[in-house]
Amino acid sequence: MSSNTKLANLFRFLVVLSAILTSGKLWAEETVLRVGVYENPPKLVMDPNGQVSGILGDLLQVIALQENWKLVAVPCYWNDCLELLAKGEIDLLPDVATSSERTEFYDFHNTAALLSWSQIYVNREHNLSSLLELDGKRLALLKGSIQYDYLRQLAENFNIDVTFVVVDTQQAAFAALSDGIADAVTANNFISELKAAELNLRPTPVVFQPSRLFFAVPKNKHGEVLKAIDSYLQQWQADANSPYFTVLKKWNSSTSKMTIPKEIWWLLIALVVGFLSALMFLLLMRRRVKEKNISLRQTQQNLNVILDSVDAHIYIKDLQLRYQYVNKNVCKLIGLDEKEILGKTDAILFDRDTCKTLQEHDLRVIKQGERIVEEEINTVLGSDKPQTFLSVKLPLRQEDGSIYALCGISTDITDYLLIQKQLRKLALYDSLTGLANRRLLMEFLEDSLAEGHQSEMEGALLIVDLDSFKTLNDTLGHHAGDLLLQGVAKRLQSRLLPHDLAARLGSDEFVIVKPKMGKARGEVEALVQQYAEEILLDFVMPFALEQTQYIASASLGIALFSDAEGDVERLLQEADMALYRAKASGRNSLRFFDPVMQMEVNRRSQLERKLREAIASQQLELYVQPQISSDQQYVGMEALLRWHDPVEGFISPVDFIPVAESSGLIIPLGAWVLREACQILAQWAKLPEMQNLTLSVNISPRQFRHLQFIDYIDSCLKELDVNPNHLELEITESLLIEDIDQTIERMNALRQRGLRFALDDFGTGYASLSYLKLLPLNKLKIDQSFVRDVLTDPNDEAIVSTIIALGQSLDLAVIAEGVETEEQAVLLEKFGCHVYQGYHFGRPAPVAEWQQTISEKRLALKPH
Repeated sequence: MSSNTKLANLFRFLVVLSAILTSGKLWAEETVLRVGVYENPPKLVMDPNGQVSGILGDLLQVIALQENWKLVAVPCYWNDCLELLAKGEIDLLPDVATSSERTEFYDFHNTAALLSWSQIYVNREHNLSSLLELDGKRLALLKGSIQYDYLRQLAENFNIDVTFVVVDTQQAAFAALSDGIADAVTANNFISELKAAELNLRPTPVVFQPSRLFFAVPKNKHGEVLKAIDSYLQQWQADANSPYFTVLKKWNSSTSKMTIPKEIWWLLIALVVGFLSALMFLLLMRRRVKEKNISLRQTQQNLNVILDSVDAHIYIKDLQLRYQYVNKNVCKLIGLDEKEILGKTDAILFDRDTCKTLQEHDLRVIKQGERIVEEEINTVLGSDKPQTFLSVKLPLRQEDGSIYALCGISTDITDYLLIQKQLRKLALYDSLTGLANRRLLMEFLEDSLAEGHQSEMEGALLIVDLDSFKTLNDTLGHHAGDLLLQGVAKRLQSRLLPHDLAARLGSDEFVIVKPKMGKARGEVEALVQQYAEEILLDFVMPFALEQTQYIASASLGIALFSDAEGDVERLLQEADMALYRAKASGRNSLRFFDPVMQMEVNRRSQLERKLREAIASQQLELYVQPQISSDQQYVGMEALLRWHDPVEGFISPVDFIPVAESSGLIIPLGAWVLREACQILAQWAKLPEMQNLTLSVNISPRQFRHLQFIDYIDSCLKELDVNPNHLELEITESLLIEDIDQTIERMNALRQRGLRFALDDFGTGYASLSYLKLLPLNKLKIDQSFVRDVLTDPNDEAIVSTIIALGQSLDLAVIAEGVETEEQAVLLEKFGCHVYQGYHFGRPAPVAEWQQTISEKRLALKPH
């Protein structure tokens, strides 16, 4: 399943969950809201069902479900949408930036739904480095957009001759550039990234107007709607696991991480070159042409309008670092009028730490004549909210080259950094536990292995896997499972050293990387052993899962860096092999990787490949072993699978059946066995001496639970015209551990068709007697491990007699496996068991051999 599909499924889950949690509102009167929708992917789109979608549309859908709103999507062009909203013909319009003009006609909520900025794009064969180069060009943009108002005013102030190609949709703007109707196009960063990749456009360094986007309603209407939207946005934006970040991740999965665009840097350089050149020109003109005061004032006024319209904080300081000029953004930041700022230093405007940093940077410009680009964190005096600025500062010089002032342009990048941090967390950290995710883990391992190889320092990787986590989820619910995972993460983090890393690799699988542990392998192994044992001890303390105290356990697999020879994937595989061995040894234990494990894995891989070929190339064969009654009559046969490999010869089922189970080949293999068994029964039905025998077939739990299992049996019985009463399915006690209700339901369905059931290897598993009474069984099979020593071991004798008595009390037939001597058969008959299977009565052999033996002598006990 792709990442986008997973995110989409998660979002639909959140929507349904929200509806369930707020089901009380379903009885309230439904509020109908007409929502204006113009195509501006990925922020706002109309989905194929005519519903509002996109980032803002999906957020609105979640809120609507919780508030019992019915959303009616009204498609419209952007400018038409604004007019419809002003007239009250629609109730709500997403993706609206505020302006003084718009606040006269519309109301907005307080918390921004999204942050955006605008950028200019051109075809690959063209280039554009500043707004001044728009002179004589055609620029496509959206009718009624804030970009249009902003650039139109800027063009008038700079006297730039630009032709605006005004269109009704963002798509039409990009189409105008693609069709040659326009030389450049401008739009928001969301759709620009999509269209730039689609149309192979070149992004220019002209980036402007960072904007905060809202949902808008008609003036003095729907105040309760805005209040509800505000409430959800405030809650969600404070919670990394909320629908807000789920929607962001869904719609941004195909785009790069939102970092501070390099175009911001280019913008600042362009501003320095453009706007400061104009400023320097003005100052020089004041020196040379003092008598032209009217013209000078007009020029200064025009320049102030330009500088005030720029989305940056622009200022000039003299040699004593006193402010000589500030634009409106500086006044707004500090909260003072221009007159109150001019002539003042930073000491009375910002806190002490800010002043120290600003002074250091300013003196580099004033005293050393440097042009600097620095990131500055500024806190206005009396405020507790620091803001981050990207500042470009350069010296202003007299004609003789002497420095008389500095000019600075500072752009507020606080919101960009916040978004970058949030998206980085989504990209590199697990949202549930806060631990590193697989991506960050792989990067960390690459660096750690390389550094360890260079410094000859040994390190270790530990995989921690929770035992019985699925059972916890099934019994206490997924919320309890999430609480356990969070608790485990906290305990693992508490044991990390500064250079260690903990990550969540899978649903209940964690990884700890411990680099730089030492140079001697033996000492490192001892340290890791102690560390791993301490982790296991941590699980002895119960975890608080709301009202439940839960004691968990875990299995650990450990691999040292030197085992992997610098290969990250190999290191993970080796730790996983060690984990597999720990689980196989009884769980709640730890194991180190050793080369023998790799040999076993290679052998399992080889057997899996060979087994696939064997199923397809008829290398498999069914042998049968007779089942004899105490009166020396053949009552049935058990089908036993044999594999003759052309190279290795006979391969034991003990070796290849576990491989088939773990690889999933047990499904096609089991299907082949069932079909062969039905063909044997169809053949026996034509032989008088064989037609009354039952044929037992072993069924694995995985095969029994397969969705098509019953249908496949039906098709085999029907196609081969087999009497189902002669087919016996042998199941093991492990089938009864999980989902007993479904097991009983399936067994009853097959019993109704006439099939028989035997419980194989009884006494070796975990079958509950209460469950045993509910199962539609015909027979119990005593495991050969009890029969083997029944003559010499009182415990085995007691177990065998108990099983026989239990079968009699439940009205079940009992058969003993592994009967190898006449004395064993006599004792079993004394206890009340009257059917036997074992070498004493006949070894497994090909079907044809036993057919011949029984045909020649009905009472023969062994084949030739």
